[in-house]
Amino acid sequence: MKNLKAYILPVILAQLLITGCAVEPRPIIYGDDTCHFCRMTIIDKQHAAEIVTQKGKVYKFDAVECMLNHANDADQRSMAFFLVNGYTEPGKLVDAAGATYLISEGIPSPMGAFLTAFKDINDAQKAQQKYGGQLFAWNEIMAHFKN
Repeated sequence: MKNLKAYILPVILAQLLITGCAVEPRPIIYGDDTCHFCRMTIIDKQHAAEIVTQKGKVYKFDAVECMLNHANDADQRSMAFFLVNGYTEPGKLVDAAGATYLISEGIPSPMGAFLTAFKDINDAQKAQQKYGGQLFAWNEIMAHFKN
């Protein structure tokens, strides 16, 4: 019996370590989670964002602009996922690199950059026609926020 306990305990601990460091997105708890960059409570389901590192650490943001500002100071090679909420599907995180971004004063964002992400480029173009503004791809919006 003593040998069995000596075997089981390390196996359980190893399993906990493996599952505790999973490299995957985690749901944002709106009204409870806080932005890693500005420390505001994350409430807006249309503008939140998330980064997951290669080691599984998750950073949550109340606005895409907070995520981009944080990314400017971070080693981007250590990032596994950049995720944003799509404007037309509130609360649903999508791949940031595949999204289209609109900066338009017609759609306020939590930190005042008027930056909104769209999963589908057609939705972004429709919003641009309605609200005005300028469209950006992922690399373009990252460069825009570096300046």
